[in-house]
Amino acid sequence: MADAPGHLLGQIIGNTLEDSLEPLLRQVAVENGLYLDKKGSRAARTGLKCTWTDGLGNAHDLDFVLERAGNENHRGTPAAFIETAWRRYTKHSRAKAQEIQGALLPLLQHHSAAKPFAGAVVAGQWTSGALQQMRSSGFEVLHVSYEDIVAAFAAVGVDVDADEGTSDEYLKGQIDLYRALPQEQHDKVASSLISIASDEYLRFTEALEGSLRRKIVRIVVLPLSGALMEFTSLHDAIQAIEAYEPHAGRSAPFVRFEVQMTYSNGDEILGKFSQKDEAIAYIRTYIT
Repeated sequence: MADAPGHLLGQIIGNTLEDSLEPLLRQVAVENGLYLDKKGSRAARTGLKCTWTDGLGNAHDLDFVLERAGNENHRGTPAAFIETAWRRYTKHSRAKAQEIQGALLPLLQHHSAAKPFAGAVVAGQWTSGALQQMRSSGFEVLHVSYEDIVAAFAAVGVDVDADEGTSDEYLKGQIDLYRALPQEQHDKVASSLISIASDEYLRFTEALEGSLRRKIVRIVVLPLSGALMEFTSLHDAIQAIEAYEPHAGRSAPFVRFEVQMTYSNGDEILGKFSQKDEAIAYIRTYIT
């Protein structure tokens, strides 16, 4: 059975939303030495989907992932997970927000040592509660309004301002009109979105870059059988751990090292290690 015109129109709008975001993410990737993964073929994985697996072995298909030390043949460490979604009616927005959370939260937990950026780029009619639900989970949310979507398509003469009373015949006519346009007109719709909703795109991009360019400003090493050791240098922290003798002059047995990293943007990461070598190897992963 052929897809209903309303569904096909939604796919077109969703794809356009992705197309508006991709060049911005590619620019961010180039400027920060990252690899941008998205749907399509890639030697580092099988299939065409951008699939990542959480700590329980569950697979999640994503729209965009920025990777540190990644390339066409090697999957790197995730620096950002970004999902996109279009919803015509607010009655569907809460469920979609939960779907996005269900995909990203397990991955964020699994890769907590890297503390990747989590972004949701959504368009259409969303309730404030659905948007806040994602923000309260630590997501940066870019919301393109329904009116902005309509205006972007109107720039190329396509009317997507439809509701449940709009006939399938009319929707099909607009879909055919869009498909008949040359590629540069399709690109114009995507670029129009950025122009029309420029404040939202700018705020989202700045938040993403702030996460990617964060720097470690404080390293706290806590041997649980001893006193707190604090440093501002990764190398100094390693030297202190190498020189540390767990049982020297102490009656209490050594339990573990706790290593806390604090970034310039306020992010914090905590690692716990029972062995010296494990703690040192963990800190070394942050030295670039």
